[in-house]
Amino acid sequence: MARLVENPALAYRLARAIVSDVALYNQEKVAEGIKNDNIFDLMDEELNEGREHFFSRVSPDLPHRENMYDRAVVDVMIKQAGKIESSIW
Repeated sequence: MARLVENPALAYRLARAIVSDVALYNQEKVAEGIKNDNIFDLMDEELNEGREHFFSRVSPDLPHRENMYDRAVVDVMIKQAGKIESSIW
């Protein structure tokens, strides 16, 4: 079994990579979710699967572990979808 990530910078980088993969493999759903302002409902299963993977790889003792994945979702998936026309922005 691989060692758990204990370094906050590496953990956040892992979260970003996981979210990036989720967004990459679900581009149409991301675009539809942004456009219709239901991204979190539409991507619930995929985002939860990514979250579970992140938690399985990161030490439970890492400070702010609970928020790292959510921050990565905003930084990677939501901000980069800013070019999609939506009533959100």
